[in-house]
Amino acid sequence: MARLIRDLATPTAPAPLNYREVGATARDLLPADYHHLHHTVRVGRGREVFETAGAAVTTWRMHRSSGAQLRSRAVRAEPGAFVEVSMGLGPVRFAAPCEVIWTAYEKDRIGFAYGTRAGHPERGEESFVVDLHPDGSVWFTVTAFSRPARWYTRLAGPLVPVLQHAYARHLGRTLRRAVAG
Repeated sequence: MARLIRDLATPTAPAPLNYREVGATARDLLPADYHHLHHTVRVGRGREVFETAGAAVTTWRMHRSSGAQLRSRAVRAEPGAFVEVSMGLGPVRFAAPCEVIWTAYEKDRIGFAYGTRAGHPERGEESFVVDLHPDGSVWFTVTAFSRPARWYTRLAGPLVPVLQHAYARHLGRTLRRAVAG
């Protein structure tokens, strides 16, 4: 049991990416043999909401406001930035080391994707993007592909994608609250 707690709680140092399909979330076709996640939610309306939401996503505020702990030396998402997201209860935390793979700082699109590094419970990539549509509506999209990389995520089996979808919905609600107040 002590090894399990240490394995789940010990922060990991930067390590190589643990998957081959780097950058796939920037394309329309996600790789086969992974669980796919695509969640889109409207977070508001107008340029100010778009800019506020984009800043919350790319400066880690959305993740931190969601209840996750996030460590990064980078002030905002930039390719190559190391990010470690962790969640858990008390001393038992699941550390998820990642690297920012791509960013979008465009007129009507702001966001980034990070890929999993060795030591992450999963293998794959996840993007967080805010779009301003021509009608003025602002949308937040989480796109991901992943598969288990550790014994405990393999053991959890079909529960992992359910939890990932729940967390994506939680991030959408978190971002909606961030732009509302």
